[in-house]
Amino acid sequence: MKALVFDGRLTLRSDYPTPVRPPGEALVRVRLAGICNTDLEIVRGYMGFKGVLGHEFVGEVVEADDPAWCGKRVVGEINCPCGTCELCRRGLGRHCPDRTVLGIQGRDGAFADFLLLPLQNLHAVPDSVSDEEAVFTELLAAAFEIPEQVSLRPSDRAAVLGDGKLGALVAQVLAQSGCDLVVVGLDEGKLARIRALGLAVARPEEIKARCMDLVVDATGSSRGFEGALRMLRPKGTLVLKSTVAERSQLHLAPLVVDEITVVGSRCGPFEPALRALERGVVRVGPFIEDRVPFDRAEAAFERASKPGSLKVLLDMRAGD
Repeated sequence: MKALVFDGRLTLRSDYPTPVRPPGEALVRVRLAGICNTDLEIVRGYMGFKGVLGHEFVGEVVEADDPAWCGKRVVGEINCPCGTCELCRRGLGRHCPDRTVLGIQGRDGAFADFLLLPLQNLHAVPDSVSDEEAVFTELLAAAFEIPEQVSLRPSDRAAVLGDGKLGALVAQVLAQSGCDLVVVGLDEGKLARIRALGLAVARPEEIKARCMDLVVDATGSSRGFEGALRMLRPKGTLVLKSTVAERSQLHLAPLVVDEITVVGSRCGPFEPALRALERGVVRVGPFIEDRVPFDRAEAAFERASKPGSLKVLLDMRAGD
């Protein structure tokens, strides 16, 4: 099969072995896949992963233990826990020390004709949700993880630091709480797209220091932490959404002095993400930059890595 493989460099191969389905897993033909900032960070050394990249996808089940799944259009949760260790037994499978993660850790990903995932990881896509919308499910689920972790009241002041795809989705999710929300960024084009959704936007210098109850760092930069901390009031909450390869040197004393709560936030629930897409309460279309045939995957990856880029999608079926 065709696959975009990273082994120190990116190579589009046409002779990569098609995966053989083990019991309990489903073989999924990928229809559309999204290039994520995490993919770009892996190429820079994050996680030390080698293999087929990609974890944002929508596809069609072609083989499964339960034939009722065959032919269904699906998205999939990316963490595959062992199911037997202490953390798994406590319901913390996302943190299983022996887990594999689609396209990130120990498991080939979605930038290929086919992928494997446990059947229990799959979610059927509603008919009214397009492929272009469905491919955002994993990223949108990460945004819905924040309300699972922190309480946000209508009287709270909140800022999303970062005007990229993740920041835009996080802002749309948090806005549903009715809080006083602003998206903070530097790219005028991206801020204009977010403003068109009815959300308030600002540049960093327009935000007063120590005025926010909650700040979400979705910058994708090691420098986001410092900027977010500057905005937080004492006893405020800082939610970290960025995963970057670059190491940061943090001065932790302000966290102690101001009694800041720091919350790490990663993957999230797929069900509310799919409902939001089905009901149209979250918009993803404005953040799609291009849909590129898979044969041009290497060029698409280069495009996605340029500053200011939006979501670049790989169309696996183009030319079929």
